[in-house]
Amino acid sequence: MFKPTLLPLVLALLANAAPAHAQQAPTRDEFYWLGEMNKATAVINSRQGLLDRETVPRIAAGIAKVLRDGNQPGAKRPSTVITFEPLLIQADGMEVTLLHAGRSSQDMHATYRAAILRDDMLKLAEQLNKTAGTLVRLAGMHVDTIVPNYTNGVAAQPNSYGHYLLGHAAALERDAQRIREAYARLDQSPMGTTVLNGTSWPLDRAKMADYLGFSAIADNAYDAHQIAAVDHPVEAASIVTSIALHAGSFIEDVMTQYAQPRPWILLSEGGGNTYVSSAMPQKRNPGLLNATRRNASNAITLAMGPVMAAHNIPPGMGDAKEVKPNKEMVGSAIKVLQDWDRILNALVIDPQRALEELNNDWTASQELADVLMRKYKLPFREGHHFASEVVDYAKANNIRPSDFPYDQAQRIYREANKEHGAGELPMSEQEFRATLDPVSIVRNRATVGGPQPAEMARMLAAARQKLSQQDAWTKEKRTRIAASLARLDHDFDALLKKQ
Repeated sequence: MFKPTLLPLVLALLANAAPAHAQQAPTRDEFYWLGEMNKATAVINSRQGLLDRETVPRIAAGIAKVLRDGNQPGAKRPSTVITFEPLLIQADGMEVTLLHAGRSSQDMHATYRAAILRDDMLKLAEQLNKTAGTLVRLAGMHVDTIVPNYTNGVAAQPNSYGHYLLGHAAALERDAQRIREAYARLDQSPMGTTVLNGTSWPLDRAKMADYLGFSAIADNAYDAHQIAAVDHPVEAASIVTSIALHAGSFIEDVMTQYAQPRPWILLSEGGGNTYVSSAMPQKRNPGLLNATRRNASNAITLAMGPVMAAHNIPPGMGDAKEVKPNKEMVGSAIKVLQDWDRILNALVIDPQRALEELNNDWTASQELADVLMRKYKLPFREGHHFASEVVDYAKANNIRPSDFPYDQAQRIYREANKEHGAGELPMSEQEFRATLDPVSIVRNRATVGGPQPAEMARMLAAARQKLSQQDAWTKEKRTRIAASLARLDHDFDALLKKQ
């Protein structure tokens, strides 16, 4: 736990990682983290006796001057050790290079790359949770909205739209799990591993990790920035890819409705959601859907970057490690999730039109076979054959399910199953018609995970709990980093006061 006196610093540091509309703080870029590493080195090494206590205040003052200058509007913010150190020398002289005991560009760059990617992954987790939250909220609103669902591009079965949305929320929950799992591996400090096998200086790696907000140290010095530093962006790329694929799948499902003259789901017009055609007055093009799909494709393209860069190179190469492309890659997934959230909030659903589409097609036909087997012990394949013959007759004669003649159903049943001796259709006319009712089919589902009301209530409660847990996880990680950096500021300021 951090001290109450550090609370203002913690709040300021949390603001640094907050959304763009919140109070701004110094950007946590390469320059920022090089500064934090130098501050932490001054504090830790002075305590361990690795720095002369008399020189430490001057060194600390030099670090503070470089950071103040770098935080001025338009100032240069060097992003490498070899461009940062000359500024320290200019501020305090050569004695400041005493900080470099047991350090290397290798471990310092690996550390700021991990810290920056760590921040970006938390931003991704926050936006993912927001978009998933919208899915779950809409699912609760549409438990009783019955719509067609599609397989292989063809209307397949009726379903609750809320159940459909919870399916997409479940996919994002797996992405949230992946973020948490990747974060645990990312949240290990490489600092103090020097080039690749440590140093003869007795550095306190655990304290350095703590000051920089890491929960642990990377255990193997060779792995820390020769191998793991490549694994981190590649693993992040796999998460970006998964998110983009999930978004694209949802978008394409909505897009298919725009090919219909009377869709049951559309985007609300205006507000950047749609735009008019320059030539065809009847068209309202789904610009938001097209842009988000394009952004999802771009995210997948960017996610291939670390994989291709890391392919067929020896350990220790920097090809896949660079901050800028990896930051852009994670940012592209955040943008996709933001746009997906806009899509969800712009959806206009017509339940009556969806039900009309269901009643115009034979998406309920499997239920005939299921009921005949479950209630009357007819082998499924015989019931399936009967239902298939009913559908063939209906389509050949342009008959809707609700209008299908019961006497024709009886005739088809006798003919379809005469070689099996099934006899007469055991269903009454009332039962036959109820079996083809899409609403009844959804409500009568009995398996765990189905769209029936009881299961929907259970799954909605579980989904909301997971959202709450994910939100708490992200806040806990942010608070931990902020508290660590606040402790560092407090202890570094104490060095400055000794001047």
